[in-house]
Amino acid sequence: MKKLSAYAIPLAVSSLLLCSSPVHGQVADVPDAKPVAGIPVNEVEANVGSYTLPDLLTLSNGQPVKDAATWFNQRRPEIVKIYETQVYGRVPATAPKVTWEVASIDRTALGGTAIMKKLVGHMGSPDGPAINVTLYTPANATKPVPVLLGINFNFGARPAAAPNAKEVDAINQDFRALMEKQDPATKAIFDKYPAFGLVTPPAAPAGGPGGVPIARLLAAGFGYASYVKDDVETDIEGPTLNPNVNIVRKLALAPGQTAPAPDEWGAIAAWAWSLSRVVDYFETDKDVDAKRIAITGGSRLGKTVLWAGVNDPRIAMVIACSSGEGGASLARRNYGETIAHLVTPTRYPYQFAANYQKYAAHPENAPMDTHMLVAAMAPRPLLLHTGANGDNWSDPKGEYLAAIAATPAYQLVGKKGLDRTPNQEPVTSELVGEDLAFYLNNGGHAALNWDIALQFMTKHFHPGQ
Repeated sequence: MKKLSAYAIPLAVSSLLLCSSPVHGQVADVPDAKPVAGIPVNEVEANVGSYTLPDLLTLSNGQPVKDAATWFNQRRPEIVKIYETQVYGRVPATAPKVTWEVASIDRTALGGTAIMKKLVGHMGSPDGPAINVTLYTPANATKPVPVLLGINFNFGARPAAAPNAKEVDAINQDFRALMEKQDPATKAIFDKYPAFGLVTPPAAPAGGPGGVPIARLLAAGFGYASYVKDDVETDIEGPTLNPNVNIVRKLALAPGQTAPAPDEWGAIAAWAWSLSRVVDYFETDKDVDAKRIAITGGSRLGKTVLWAGVNDPRIAMVIACSSGEGGASLARRNYGETIAHLVTPTRYPYQFAANYQKYAAHPENAPMDTHMLVAAMAPRPLLLHTGANGDNWSDPKGEYLAAIAATPAYQLVGKKGLDRTPNQEPVTSELVGEDLAFYLNNGGHAALNWDIALQFMTKHFHPGQ
């Protein structure tokens, strides 16, 4: 068993929009943190106390894990099973099949730099609820490209449906024929300006949801795809508890069943399941290198991508932003959000398996902690990206310590993690680690630093090759 103690974090002496050099101690204590849902909140590092993590490299029968074969064949399956049944919930056998179609293709998107495909995945039946995915790939690509897949929040209404470039051209041809019939003199004008159209296709944004720099990704040789979690399962929180068994989890209910079983999927597991269904489509698309798929999401979707990556070995990389409690942050650390905060009835119990509630009062009694979840991604690249400014609630240091504690598993399988010890504080604006990496961004909650993300993706995916 590994004993970790809390270490005081100095107060931040300044808060800058950009850092020219690494700065220690940017996560400042909040001595007067207010209770959440009536549950006390600690955001003072000195009050965390000490805790003992489950031994990462010891089997449930007490035997040590000394080689990669034992890790992959015995210890890792144990860890995944615990998280599947006790935290996120297993996907039931009744989960619906997803049937994909390419609804439209625009080969001149983003000023001719991209091919944009609108994908629709119908859950359960051809007229079942739809997962709506937008996929961009570089127009000048001569071979399949690696793709970053983002699962996003639905902030605001979606743009109205609009015709694609081919449909716009057909509309203009009809308009021209109609006008020439009414006034033959207009034919000479149209002949003089053949590129002129009365209707123009809507401009696709250069930046995607949350300010995603799609143009930069394309220029670097990556594709980008995204969709919103609300296509898959609802995410209604508040004083009036909604179990959020409304879309895919409702479709999967067995006859007579009104809610998932205690060990069956919460909303996070449903969203993670949907990421794998998008990967199913990628394996059929000749423009996509399905062996180089990265996924990313922030906050509750940071938890989602971490669990999806652990579950699906086809996912080659995970960039999890501010996944916090219930994600990569150590549950045994009494800092910021806790299991009790997550599963209290007025907040997010629906995001997890009902079994998770057993550990709210005493997380120290749980058979797992998040260093085990992080380690289960090995040997694939994983970037834990956190925020230094005002994101104590997500406990960035808890993710840092989880990554340190998970590093022995990466080393066991021939990869590299963090060359740090728990008594070394995280450093703002410094990317730490190799295959398993941690970054404390000089920004807020789930604010992804795209320079760092592109650096990490390029290092491991080698676009253009």
